[in-house]
Amino acid sequence: MTTNDPDRNEAGNLGTDRNQSKGESNLVHVALAGNPNSGKTSIFNNLTGAHQRVGNYPGVTVEQVQGEYACEAKTYRVTDLPGTYSLSAMSAEERVARRHLAEQNPDVVVNVVDSTNLERNLYLTVQLIELGVNLVLVLNMDDEATKQGITIDSGLLSTLLGGIPVVRAQGHRGVGNDDIKEAIADAVETRRRNVTLPWGRDIDEALKRIEDQLAAIDTTPFPKYWVAVKLLEKDVEISHLIEQAGGQLVLSEVQDEAKRLRNIMGDSLVVILAERRYGFIAGMLREALKRPSTFDRVSLSDKIDQVVTNRFLGFPIFITVLYVIFWLTFKAGEPLSNWLSDGIGWFAAGIEAIWPAHHGLLFRSLLVDGIIAGVGAVIVFLPSVVILFMGLAFLEDTGYMARAAFLMDTVMHRIGLHGKSFLPMMVGFGCNVPAVMATRILENRRDRLVTMMVIPLFSCGARLPAYILIISAFFGSGHKALMLLGIYGIGVLLAGLLARLLRSTILSGENTPFVMELPPYRMPTSKAIVQHATRRSWTYLRKAGTIILAISILLWGLSTFPIKQKYTVDEQVAHGLQLSKAELQTRRSAERLEYSMSGRIGRAMNPALHTMGLDWRVGTAFLGAFAAKEVFITQMGIIFSASSGADRSKRLIAGIQHAYSPLAGLAIMLFLLIASPCMATFAAVKQESGSWKWPILQWTGLTLLGYLLATVVYQLGSLL
Repeated sequence: MTTNDPDRNEAGNLGTDRNQSKGESNLVHVALAGNPNSGKTSIFNNLTGAHQRVGNYPGVTVEQVQGEYACEAKTYRVTDLPGTYSLSAMSAEERVARRHLAEQNPDVVVNVVDSTNLERNLYLTVQLIELGVNLVLVLNMDDEATKQGITIDSGLLSTLLGGIPVVRAQGHRGVGNDDIKEAIADAVETRRRNVTLPWGRDIDEALKRIEDQLAAIDTTPFPKYWVAVKLLEKDVEISHLIEQAGGQLVLSEVQDEAKRLRNIMGDSLVVILAERRYGFIAGMLREALKRPSTFDRVSLSDKIDQVVTNRFLGFPIFITVLYVIFWLTFKAGEPLSNWLSDGIGWFAAGIEAIWPAHHGLLFRSLLVDGIIAGVGAVIVFLPSVVILFMGLAFLEDTGYMARAAFLMDTVMHRIGLHGKSFLPMMVGFGCNVPAVMATRILENRRDRLVTMMVIPLFSCGARLPAYILIISAFFGSGHKALMLLGIYGIGVLLAGLLARLLRSTILSGENTPFVMELPPYRMPTSKAIVQHATRRSWTYLRKAGTIILAISILLWGLSTFPIKQKYTVDEQVAHGLQLSKAELQTRRSAERLEYSMSGRIGRAMNPALHTMGLDWRVGTAFLGAFAAKEVFITQMGIIFSASSGADRSKRLIAGIQHAYSPLAGLAIMLFLLIASPCMATFAAVKQESGSWKWPILQWTGLTLLGYLLATVVYQLGSLL
């Protein structure tokens, strides 16, 4: 089962020089690999704590999370690879994982496996062994395996895998963290990589002949033995690599060997190699794993699923869960937002109080009415955004979100979509941009296009502050959560109808089958939930400090220039009109805004806006929302919060209540929900579709739909 042949383990030779240089710099590169739902993220969080950063892999829109920890004068830089079941090239996650392992050649690869499902999880382990990485195996969820009566001989398993370190862990409780760090440090020094799979004499001989042909071919960054295996499996990416390197003779040899092996074994090599891997796994587990003779196959997760995925109870439970999250978003978020709003108002009032009289008034207006009012109007809703993201993170980490996708699978097929399309749609509740990018998990191009075309109808976190503002202005506390749930539900319903229309017309075609894995339920740690919510909320806050700041300054300029010199209200006061000082300032502000460039653009939109019960002021905010949905709040803050004070948020709500009716407020929410996807989403659709046609069609079609629906709702509501 094992061998010490140095030629066979070429991956070790490829990384020698680089790893020596890494050791000299006391920086150790560690990669975490594992199946989805194996608890890999918990292990990563335990190792790195708060020392994390998020980005994308170069050229690929798959999230990259890195962190560091220090131990015995060395710094360990940990990269959390995307969750993947294998190292094939069937998805972006698989391609990213294997290229990272080959190109970056990490000093240690920590493979996290679910101890309750070793048969499936060890398939990736076997492929990591084929790649020749320096491996540490973590048996996560050891406590759950014990509860099920599963006994794993980790020492024997280590021996059968050629002596690689095998560590038990309970990631959700932080148990085993020190043992993992110790195993990583030990693996850096020993670098055990001496296992080959028992393919059988015929396959071994074929691999040796292919390796001989590869001797003259540059296969960097992949080891030649692994390349030979992948060529037999008809891996498209590897075959293309060899073809580009001028390896036509190698590909010819592979075809001959594949034909010979098919004649001998009577089946596809893809099937045969997979069977040999699973056979190797089964042989190990026969020796190292024991289950009780009365092993209960019906787990607690299965019992829960009998209720939450029930055809009659599943949807009501799902709607109730979402309602509770939205209710908490208002109940807990509103007081915090009010305190934050008061703090920002006091800060602005303090600046105005200490500002020298009659000096730099234009700059003061920029600072107070532009930057503080604009950015502050977005920041005050941060508590609600954090609470919503924490709720969604809880659903994801418990495993319930996968059940939601399972429930929606039948609905997806009825509207002509792949069941897997629901996953990027759910991402859209956080942000539409990564949701569009997440459509890469769909193999069928028609499914990808339909999904990305309807994703803007899934309300992103950027729209949440606008919804909260309008709902707070027009609807009582007893109806707030219901209204928020309703606007989200309308978006989902419209997405389904639009997807059905697209699938029946310009993007018609056959549906593709879908298999959904339902991971076992787990109670997530508060640390993991906070980290997930913090990561997403930081993106929201970072936009406030960059994009929203720049747009706030631009909108302030449009709302300020040209400067009005004479005011009609002053003439009216001179002719006897009685107004308080505050009323006079308000009337002047309204005239000044209407005279500005922003007001002139808005007034040109007035005829269209009147059909929705709105006016030019909201029109200017809609224009800003194309840049980023949060800007709607920014512009409304600039328009309705002209004066200073600690109650700025309350005056903003009061100004909206005075200017518009509840029916017009509903029209605002519908238009924000449907119309004018933000420019970041526009750019993402262009990138992912490879054409300008689709984002232009999406933006135009949704904007017209949003306008028509908002108009119909307002006009019919007015008649009633």
